[in-house]
Amino acid sequence: MGKYRSLTQKHRERILSALDYFWKNPETGYREWKTNAYLTKAFESLGYSLTQAGDIPGFVCEMDTGIPGPTVAVFGEMDALIVPTHPEADPETGAVHACGHHVQIAALLGLAAVLKEPEALEGLCGKIRLCAVPAEELVELEFRTELRKKGVIRYFGGKPEFMYRGLLDGVDMALMIHSASGEGKTAFMNGGSNGCIVKNIEFRGVSSHAGGSPHLGVNALYAANLALNAANALRETFRDHEHIRFHPIITSGGDSVNAIPDSVKLESYVRGATMEEIVRVNRKINRAVAASAAALGAQVHLTDSPGYWPRSYPEEAFALTLKAGEAVFGSAKVSPSEWGTGCSDMGDVASVMPALHPYVGGCRGTGHGSDYVVADPDRAAVGGTEFLMTYLALLLENGGAEAEKMVKNYRPVFASMQEYFDYTETITLDREAVEYREDGSVLLRFEAK
Repeated sequence: MGKYRSLTQKHRERILSALDYFWKNPETGYREWKTNAYLTKAFESLGYSLTQAGDIPGFVCEMDTGIPGPTVAVFGEMDALIVPTHPEADPETGAVHACGHHVQIAALLGLAAVLKEPEALEGLCGKIRLCAVPAEELVELEFRTELRKKGVIRYFGGKPEFMYRGLLDGVDMALMIHSASGEGKTAFMNGGSNGCIVKNIEFRGVSSHAGGSPHLGVNALYAANLALNAANALRETFRDHEHIRFHPIITSGGDSVNAIPDSVKLESYVRGATMEEIVRVNRKINRAVAASAAALGAQVHLTDSPGYWPRSYPEEAFALTLKAGEAVFGSAKVSPSEWGTGCSDMGDVASVMPALHPYVGGCRGTGHGSDYVVADPDRAAVGGTEFLMTYLALLLENGGAEAEKMVKNYRPVFASMQEYFDYTETITLDREAVEYREDGSVLLRFEAK
């Protein structure tokens, strides 16, 4: 494995230069056009032929070893977060790579360069599909909802969108790295992480003069507050081992202080460890929201969209992560019983094929926070490149024995991508939730049609 260190070091400046560019040019999901242009130019200069995603940022390309074997997709996530308080956030958009995705795409470019070195493919089989993917962070939900309504996207996450567009057809398994904080951390992997449903909620009331005639209005903000309290009252019914999270924000709460608010908008997720429990809890929250609107005579429009599937790993992934981490960094850690309560669209990929998501250290600060930075670029991005190459070699050497074993033993949630697509339709909701009838009764509609 030592040869991968020297091959990676040949491209150290390329990797670090890209890392610096991406840090200084952060873009949020489905807006990563500058990032896409930089990567396109860099990959094409290495001799790759790219298949662009089309009307969204992102592309795929392939390196064929020339020997039959599995096809492994390697992802690099292009998008940034919005953290306006970060000292290096874009002053206009508030965007910043406060989760380290710039490390991933710099390492993906580094891997693309290493794979062009003749020695890199010696002893390996199969194909390696390099994927620059958009929109992993579930932010700007209203913007993505509009993209979906316009038919630009089907899914909020870039990886399921790539699945839907056929860009992952023929792939047997997937791999990516994610940067992480902790000066002492090198490479590690936990047991998996939550999935989620994405929620957009709009309460509609009747505007009137807040001082002169509030009795003529229906206060949408009060309906929203009542709904938040009702949902909070459900929290003691959430079972600990299901890791449920519900964390709404009000994105629009009224336009004028002297007018009763007639439109209030909320965004949230319902997160959990199993999709079955996510759906069950989401139904309870929708019921609480609809009933709260009805209590004040307001209307509420519920929009539920597929978020991300819970993520779990093949059993063999833990030993392989240890082996790759020890080869590159001298140490590694795996915690199969430790569960992450964040979400990633790598879970959607994992619902149809083995998908590995190890972490690489070198960052400092709180993920998604205003102090998150890359403290050790060589460990994070250059070491990340070597780690990816080493991991690929472990999967694809010896006739692809490790990859084949994972694929054979893994039991995905869905037997095909089409089954996955079909299921996501069952958790999609877009409807008015309250029907006021002439006889004075009220009908609540808070489930998919």
